[in-house]
Amino acid sequence: MLNIKLIGMLISLCLLTANAFPAFGAMMAENSARSPKFQKIEQPLLLKIGLSAGGIALISAQLWWFLGYKKQSVQKLEVPSSQSK
Repeated sequence: MLNIKLIGMLISLCLLTANAFPAFGAMMAENSARSPKFQKIEQPLLLKIGLSAGGIALISAQLWWFLGYKKQSVQKLEVPSSQSK
């Protein structure tokens, strides 16, 4: 049952990406033909640092939650054999 779901997800992923990339390439060609130059928008350095730090903090929190927190909760649930009697 799991293999069928996996194969279905892979087929749908292939179909989605096969349809998306040629359209994306054509869209980029149209945009480059209309405006040959992109305007650079300068962002403040403090904003760049803050967003990067916030992103790293969120990723770290998610990794801790899914990898570390569950192990700690399982260890707390275990009862030593000397106390169970």
